[in-house]
Amino acid sequence: MGFSTFQEMIGRTDMLKPAEEPVTSKAKLLNFDPILKNASDLRPDVNIVGGSLAQDFELEKRQDNELIETCREFIDGLRTEPIHVNMKINNESRTFATTLSYYISKKYGSEGLPDNTINIRLTGSAGQSFCAFMAKGISVELEGDANDYVGKGLSGGHIVVYPPRDMPAEFKSEENIIVGNVVLYGATSGKAFFRGRAAERFCVRNSGTIAVVEGVGDHGCEYMTGGRVIILGDTGRNFAAGMSGGIAYVLDRQKKFSSLCNKQSVTLETVAKDIDKIFIKETLEDFVKTTGSSVAKDILEKWPESVKDIVKVFPDEYRNALKTLKEKSAQEQTEVAKQPETKVAKTNGDEKVVDIEDMVPDVETSQKNIQRVLDKKKGFMKYTRNRNQYRNIENRVKDWNEIYNHKGVRSEIKTQAARCMDCGVPFCQSSTGCPLGNIIPKWNDLVFQDNWKEALDRLLQTNNFPEFTGRVCPAPCEGACVLSINAPAVTIKNIECTIIDYAFDEGWIVPQPPEFRTGKKVAVVGSGPSGLAAASQLNKAGHEVIVFERNDRVGGLLRYGIPSMKLSKQVVDRRVQLMQAEGIKFITGCEIGTNISAKAITNEHDAVIMCLGATVPRNLPIPGRNLKGIHYAMEFLETWQKQQQGNKDGYLDVKDKDVIVIGGGDTGCDCIGTSLRMGAKSITTFEILEEPPKNRAGNNPWPTWPRIFRVEYGHEEVQLKFGKDPRHFCVLSEKFLDDGSGNVSGIKTHQIKWVKDKSGRFSMEKIPGSDREFKADVVLLAMGFTGPENAVIDELELEQDPRSNIETPDNKFTTSVNKIFAAGDCRRGQSLVVHAINEGRQAAREVDIYLMGKTSLAGPGGVVHTLKKEDEVQEEVNKIEH
Repeated sequence: MGFSTFQEMIGRTDMLKPAEEPVTSKAKLLNFDPILKNASDLRPDVNIVGGSLAQDFELEKRQDNELIETCREFIDGLRTEPIHVNMKINNESRTFATTLSYYISKKYGSEGLPDNTINIRLTGSAGQSFCAFMAKGISVELEGDANDYVGKGLSGGHIVVYPPRDMPAEFKSEENIIVGNVVLYGATSGKAFFRGRAAERFCVRNSGTIAVVEGVGDHGCEYMTGGRVIILGDTGRNFAAGMSGGIAYVLDRQKKFSSLCNKQSVTLETVAKDIDKIFIKETLEDFVKTTGSSVAKDILEKWPESVKDIVKVFPDEYRNALKTLKEKSAQEQTEVAKQPETKVAKTNGDEKVVDIEDMVPDVETSQKNIQRVLDKKKGFMKYTRNRNQYRNIENRVKDWNEIYNHKGVRSEIKTQAARCMDCGVPFCQSSTGCPLGNIIPKWNDLVFQDNWKEALDRLLQTNNFPEFTGRVCPAPCEGACVLSINAPAVTIKNIECTIIDYAFDEGWIVPQPPEFRTGKKVAVVGSGPSGLAAASQLNKAGHEVIVFERNDRVGGLLRYGIPSMKLSKQVVDRRVQLMQAEGIKFITGCEIGTNISAKAITNEHDAVIMCLGATVPRNLPIPGRNLKGIHYAMEFLETWQKQQQGNKDGYLDVKDKDVIVIGGGDTGCDCIGTSLRMGAKSITTFEILEEPPKNRAGNNPWPTWPRIFRVEYGHEEVQLKFGKDPRHFCVLSEKFLDDGSGNVSGIKTHQIKWVKDKSGRFSMEKIPGSDREFKADVVLLAMGFTGPENAVIDELELEQDPRSNIETPDNKFTTSVNKIFAAGDCRRGQSLVVHAINEGRQAAREVDIYLMGKTSLAGPGGVVHTLKKEDEVQEEVNKIEH
């Protein structure tokens, strides 16, 4: 678009226009003119360049500065006896006590100080994030009110907020908001008493704090995993949505709470157990003592009769975890299994409900040395990433078995799942993470809870073939993992693979043919990952699916493009046999356009999906290209895979030969690993780009895919055998050398450097005197692919984009020819297996709409919602307009 900086884009509404074909027909009714009007026309003299006017945040005036100096002796470790501080506060004071908590935590760690060591009494109205992340040992009492985010991330401190004591007698605190939205978000420990109501999203993601409040707005206690909350008044809608741990007690005198509570994950009970009654009574006594609450005082005066008006909100997952813990306690003899059976634990004299994530101990046989319960809450800080994902290198190079250390990975899988933190916005499943939208944090948590069956259900909700992606995907989800900002990412890929392999071992994966058939026939051309995914989804919808594959076995790239030590062909066969049992038909050895015409296939089926892949390899047309011994990487890999599976058609043998691989992607690495196992004399690889940095560069921020230096399995194996990494960076191949008999004998190269010109574009420059010749008996070209083959495309007269891919509208899979669809690399270009699976799934969904007028197949992220044909939507729009 001609912009070199983001700043240049600000205000340029002339570069925007409404979509000519919006996703929904209703969008055609919208008029965007007011928001597309250029702001410069309205206020021509206003400076819109960000950062050109310096901002003064007046940090020297922050109240925390005064507070820190008052508490300097504690920060320096010179004082231990309690201190009392009186101050006034106004709503310009944000994050009060947060910086003080930083210094306390830095000095004393997560343990903080003894309770009530630093006692601060305030009057006034506090600003946003009041007492955020407040450390243990700090107690703040506010006579007044506070803004949003009070106690966010509370980490052991105590907060008390109550109205001014000189309020009129008729003032009712339970009818007035005293703290704003999102109070106690992500709080982990401590206490918070509020005499008055809280606004929306109270105690969201609370995992350990005890809180009392006199009423809350919508979405209270969402996604709460621990702690206990007492609500002495009305709640808003959607209370307890996604709540999986902790307990809430709600005063329900008007008997309407049940209609406001989201009961999908919780059960509402009466308060019957003594342990609950004791906790409520003692907590309310403390609440009255510190705030003077008349509501709590009234409950205590009518005790125990008033208990009947209190509803206990008990999460189902928490109940199941307690039940599981009790059963394990009765069976196990180790210290890990002897955890208390009660849901109440003692910590420094305070009772608290343990976070549900802390209730699930790891009792794996291989982990008996870990005599403790894994800490899910702080697992991302306590546990290191398991880097032992591969088998011993000295052993694995001697065979063609899978390189993965499945047993070792599984033995530590709960510890690795504990590293997945409650990050709030899981970028691992966002657009920069998993293309499938895998619900990663959820199945990580279910694995931690030992709930493998439900973890499998969540995994299959978004991914038809996790046994493929769990082995060969480069894991963009891990590149986008929030933990990877400053630590090694969660081992998401390993956990995914372990879930599906465990499910197969347990016999949970069985054929599930559809209950009915629609009578529609769909042809899928190509049995790579996109074709298999499309076939699987369409079969679920009840259509008759026939997959045509030109090769002699099903699988496409999965079968012959990926070596067996990276993806066992038994794993591929297992899935293909399962799909056959579900009713999908496979026809191999049938090349569309040769054995049968593409038009005949189209005429015989109600819809056709082209999953042809991007199989045209990128050539290197330099002098000597016609010499013998120069081969495309796929030719090398495919013939050897066929040889391994029993074919006798011959293969390219590189035993005792000097091998050069040109290209540094996954295919290049697979050529390295295959050549090594064949017994190559030497292995060298060329990459034309610069060696990537060890860490992210400034132009490669998280959560984008980290373009960093990696040592993959093939590089590691070559380094072991030959004593050095095989890669040479910034190498330009100029000429293939002839041995005099028409065979390649080497490559003449030049070292280059990349230089940025004035327009910001990079160009290569040869480094004088850096020319060099490398010996080679075999050269493998692994430089990627340029697009799909044209035979079928030409026969059907399908339109192609400038990159020669089959052209489809944005975010759609329909081609220029009626009832023909396209998915995978032939549509989007060379890409990852995970992208291909996603393409196949979404193309199947679009075909289902085309055939049936609606669909219930899952969309991105596994979300299922019925869609109708566009003409039906337009008809409804017309009715609305009429």
